[in-house]
Amino acid sequence: MIIVLWIATALLALAFLAAGFMKASTPREKLLPKMAYMEDLSDGQARVVGVLEVLGALGLVLPAATGVLPWLTPVAAFALVVTMIVGVAIHVRRKEPFVPAAVLGVFAAVVGSGWIIFG
Repeated sequence: MIIVLWIATALLALAFLAAGFMKASTPREKLLPKMAYMEDLSDGQARVVGVLEVLGALGLVLPAATGVLPWLTPVAAFALVVTMIVGVAIHVRRKEPFVPAAVLGVFAAVVGSGWIIFG
């Protein structure tokens, strides 16, 4: 079961690392055509969201992999759940599709719960 948990954790971390790096490194104006919800965020807020997603991705993997403060892995997963709840709220308010953010949030909750149970 731990192998399945590691695979799920790695996939979730890759998704957040890619999305976060893009948001943190790309000017908001260039993100607007692909991510209309960026209209609701300032440049600084968009970068902060990106940095938080990158840190969350690192927090999913590094504590469990190194054995240093491994309790931070489920904490990072549930912090990403909160991030996705905010994302869903933004999409719902804008009357945009919110299912991808909701799926990522549920996936993060499952991963976090897995680390609590099996980690």
